[in-house]
This record gives sequence, structure tokens and C-alpha cells, in this order.
Amino acid sequence: MTAAAAAPPSAPAALPALPVTSRWKMALSCRSGAALRKYLLLLAQENCEFRLPEISSLISLYGGNINNIQEDHEQSPFCVLNIPYEDLARKIMHRTVCAKSLFELWGHGKCLEELKESVDSYPLERMVPYLQPNSTYKICIHSFNKTLTQKEKIVKIDAMEFMPFQGKVSLQNAEHIFYLLEDYGPDPNTAPKEPLKIFFGRWIADGQRELINSYSVKKRHFIGNTSMDAGLSFIMANHAKVKSNDLVFDPFVGTGGLLVPCAHFGAYVCGTEIDYNTVHGRGKATRMNQKWRGPDENIRANLRQYGLEKYYLDVLVSDASKPIWRKGPLFDAIVTDPPYGIRESTRKTGTQKEIIKADQFPETHVPVQLTYHLSDIFMDLLNFAAEFLVVGGRLVYWLPVYRPETRTSLHIWRMDSIYYTKVTILFVRSILAA
Repeated sequence: MTAAAAAPPSAPAALPALPVTSRWKMALSCRSGAALRKYLLLLAQENCEFRLPEISSLISLYGGNINNIQEDHEQSPFCVLNIPYEDLARKIMHRTVCAKSLFELWGHGKCLEELKESVDSYPLERMVPYLQPNSTYKICIHSFNKTLTQKEKIVKIDAMEFMPFQGKVSLQNAEHIFYLLEDYGPDPNTAPKEPLKIFFGRWIADGQRELINSYSVKKRHFIGNTSMDAGLSFIMANHAKVKSNDLVFDPFVGTGGLLVPCAHFGAYVCGTEIDYNTVHGRGKATRMNQKWRGPDENIRANLRQYGLEKYYLDVLVSDASKPIWRKGPLFDAIVTDPPYGIRESTRKTGTQKEIIKADQFPETHVPVQLTYHLSDIFMDLLNFAAEFLVVGGRLVYWLPVYRPETRTSLHIWRMDSIYYTKVTILFVRSILAA
């Protein structure tokens, strides 16, 4: 729960005046520091195993290195990062769908006294620009796993009277927004009276969580049985480090759900699919109360729906086991969700019998299809990526795994990230970024 409340009128008046005097100058000389700035991430409480790997990929995309000092991320939404400059932090938040907000961390502790000591040790030269008398500000309260009353929020804001704010309170159009964030543990039913940890910082930016709703599959023009969830699609695009003017390829494109977020980030997209009807939007519809697909239901129409048609190159009817591309580095990223036989069949062209072609119109022959074994799918995918990815390009794909078994064959590639999401009771699938 997040709420904002203004400090009572008497609170600012009770603070000592802080004109630009020698006291600030002395503090600046004593408390100046050259260390990396600490930032606090407020993470979403879904797809928890994906959160930090996504942030790590984005930091790497923009030339930084992750330095995580927070423990137990699966239960806590708070993560402290050391980031060299604020512009990098803003770039990360402009892409992430796993983080809600980012704050410049001014202090933290297990109680108010520890928080005050931590804030007092923060370099004052970094605080001064946001404490000026001609500025406006507000303080917001965010409590994790506990609901606070308005009276409790006011009490907590009053307790921040040690902060030397000189500006005016403005709840509607504040220039600077500060947050007091409290962690009450993993279980809301057993939340303690006092928070386990307290953070205080300046709000920097919000993440792109609204993209999950904007690109929701429920609102999409063309979908199929296995269309990827919008949130997971954006997570995959971020793991692939997709950026403007990249060329992104999906060899098992289906209804093109993974191409949409890549195009959103400015990449040109293309793919192949063995099913002619899927590529051309023919056959039975997936939606309820609709028997057949419409003539305009196709991948291009999806990109047109989001104003991304200019990034659409083409989608070809082709067999992923038989690459049609000229050999050599071609794609900046390969992002795909191969079929694994649960909701979509695994197929490739071929037959166990000898093919006899007619003398007349041999080029119109449509080959029959064989079962495409799962092990062959992923071996072909890895070989394809090794041959067609540019240097530094990324392969991001889903891998179905039977949990009791071990993945002994994955040593052939270094996997930067492996994490799981449930598919059936017995099987899970993991997303891998190499």
C-alpha cells in the first residue's frame, strides 16, 4: 500500500532555520564522499525469480555492472543496488517490467534511530539541491504487507522531523518526492507491530509495469493457444538486451507474441513458422464465441495495432530444422518459445518413406511432416544460434524441464540465467539466456 500525506503545518516551523551558512559549508567539507550511489529498487511481487536477472541484463545493456547487497529477494520487494550515476538508473527504469519504482537511498535501518544515523552519514552535498527553501516536496509512505491508517502515516511523517526540509509541502505538484518505505516481513497475516526494516529516499522513476496491461494478450487482435503472456514477453526482450535498430528473429514465431515487445523497443523483427494456417491467420479461432479467424488476423495486424508496423520485416512459412538463411552472423538476438508437445505439437518436414515427385509442377509439392523430437529442437536451436548470431548477440528461449531430473547437457553453453515457471503439474519450463 502506498499513500502520501503532508506533514502538519507545525512540523516545518519547528525545524531550525537552515540558511546558506557556514554550517552547510562545514557539513559539505566533512561529509563529501566519492562512493557509488546507492539506489533502492521496489520490485513487483510476481515472477520473482525473473526480477534481478532482468535488472542485471539491463544494467549490462547500458554498460554498468550490478552490485547487489540485498539478501533474500524472493520474499522481500526491496533491493539495494550500487549504480554509478542517475542517468543509468533512469534508463533501467525506462525498460524494466519487474520493478515498480526506484529511489535514491538516503538511509536505512531496523528502527528510526538507525535510520537517522544512516541519513546523517549520507553526503550532504547530494541532499542540498532537494532541500532548498524555494522548492516543494512531499513525503509518501509505502508499507509492505501491512495496511496503515492515515493517522499512523502522519505519525511516521512527523517522526522524520530530523530532515532539514526548507521547502513548502505540495501534495499535488511537488518538485521532489520522498518515500519512507517499511518492510513488515513476508507474511501479511503475521505482520509485526514495528517494521523489520525502514528505508528513506528520493523518488527517481517508476518502472514500465503499465506495459503489461497495454500489451495484454486479452486485448490483442491475433492470438493463439500458446500466445506468450505480455509480462513474460517483455522480460524475455530485456534479457535479450534488445535495443533500437537490432534485428531480432523467432524461429518458432507462432502468433508473434515475442516479436511485439522487441518491436516496442525499436528492433526490426522477423520469424519463421511451419504452420501455414497460423502465419496467414486461417483456421479455427482461439477466442470463445468465434468459430473462424478473420481475414485480417495475422502477426502484421498485431504490430499495426500497437503502431509498430514499421518494424515488421516478414514472417515466412519455413521449417526451423532446415535453415533458409545465408550462413554468417545475421541476427542481434534470437528470442523464441519452441513447441514442446503439450499444447502445440512438435513438427518438422520429412517422411520415413521415399518421396516420389510428380513430373508436372514439382515445385508445388507440399512435404509431409514428422514428429520433431524435443532434444533435436533444442540442439538445432543452439547450433542455429551459434552460426547466425552476431558477436555479443543473445539467445533467449524457454526450456521444458522435468524437475527431478538434472540438466547434464547444458554445459555446452554458458547460461547467464535459468529460472522456472509452471506449465503442468509434472513439468515446468525454464527461460534461459545465453
